[in-house]
Amino acid sequence: MTRVAYEIDGWGTGELWAQDDRLLHLEHPTPGGRAVGDHPLVPRLQAYFAGEKVSFADVAADLEWCTPFQRELATALRRVPWGSVVTYGELAALAGRPGAARAAGSFCALNRFAIVIPCHRVVGVSGIGGYGSLGLDYKRRLLALEGVEL
Repeated sequence: MTRVAYEIDGWGTGELWAQDDRLLHLEHPTPGGRAVGDHPLVPRLQAYFAGEKVSFADVAADLEWCTPFQRELATALRRVPWGSVVTYGELAALAGRPGAARAAGSFCALNRFAIVIPCHRVVGVSGIGGYGSLGLDYKRRLLALEGVEL
């Protein structure tokens, strides 16, 4: 397993864990930390956080911890295009289970693949929804990076 810290100008330092070509975990960059390593995904993350329209569709993510429905949620979420948002209910419907909005929200809360499985593109029916410990300002910043204003 490889653990790599990466730095994004204006965002901070994040970490990723990978084994061979499969992503195991990805943390958003936050202020603090300086140790930076090398991994093929780092330049793509830097380009994304610089505002470039980058696809991560080809990045293999370790979803062995997921239920079959959670895998469907991950697949559906990876299809939500740059600059678009869906509600938790819409995501559940895209994954084949209309009415499972809470399950979709729980999946997003457990998501350990940050930008690769873009939970920041999922919003609540009546507002932006949550974004865990990073908070709503971070989620708004990610959406603004993609041209979405809520």
